[in-house]
Parts: sequence; structure tokens; C-alpha cells
Amino acid sequence: MKIKVQRLRDIDLPAYSHRGDSGVDLVNASEDITLSPGERRLVPSGIRVALPEGYELQVRSRSGLALKKGVMVLNSPGTVDSGYRGEIGVILFNASGSDILIEKDSRIAQAVLQKVENISWQETESLPASGRQEGGFGSTG
Repeated sequence: MKIKVQRLRDIDLPAYSHRGDSGVDLVNASEDITLSPGERRLVPSGIRVALPEGYELQVRSRSGLALKKGVMVLNSPGTVDSGYRGEIGVILFNASGSDILIEKDSRIAQAVLQKVENISWQETESLPASGRQEGGFGSTG
């Protein structure tokens, strides 16, 4: 699917690293930044997009960055709605115990294009039974 994109800074456009990948890599489009332990920061991606109605971009953590450095997308998955036209920002969080350097142009997150269905609520007096019923977290042991 072709998506209109506008480059706001001098960066490469997001791309798939490997054939078959579901997400394109977003980069840190600002200068080098250091995240202290427990710090969260909005990091600019350097792009804005025009998504077709009925689609969203889900911004997710990169598994290697999370595993190796303890840096993750805080509101993962973050959502870029079809009507949003501002720069895509990534909320990074340092869950490690030490400062982490995020270099300019380094890959910080991945974005996955996802189809979205709209909800049409149908109010009812009762819901059909299920095997789980009202069991919540930890209800299966």
C-alpha cells in the first residue's frame, strides 16, 4: 500500500530491514540523547504521514533495543490515527539501571500498518455466556 510521507528532517525514510518484516524502522531524527534510568522522552521520527481512513500505524518497541538496553516504547503500541498530520513522535522509556545513549539516526522503534474496524455498539440487557465468564488476571492459576 502506498502511504504519503513527508520528510521533516534529513533522515532516510522508514524501511523494512528484511523481506517479510511486518514493521518499518523509525529512527531518532534529533541529536544524540541520553536517557537516564526511569526517564521517558518524546523522540521525533522526522516524518509525518497521511494514512487512509480505516488504517493506523502502530508504533512498537524494537525487540533488540528492549532486550539489550532496556529501552522500550512506553505506550506500546502507540497509535498514529489516519487523521493525524503532525510529526510522529516515539515515547521512549529507559527501564535499565544505567544511562542509555540514543544516537541520531539510530533505529528506535518499528511501525506496523494495521487495518482498523469501527465499533458500532449494540446495547443489550445481558451478554451470552462464555467459558471464562468474569475471570480476570490470574483466574486460570
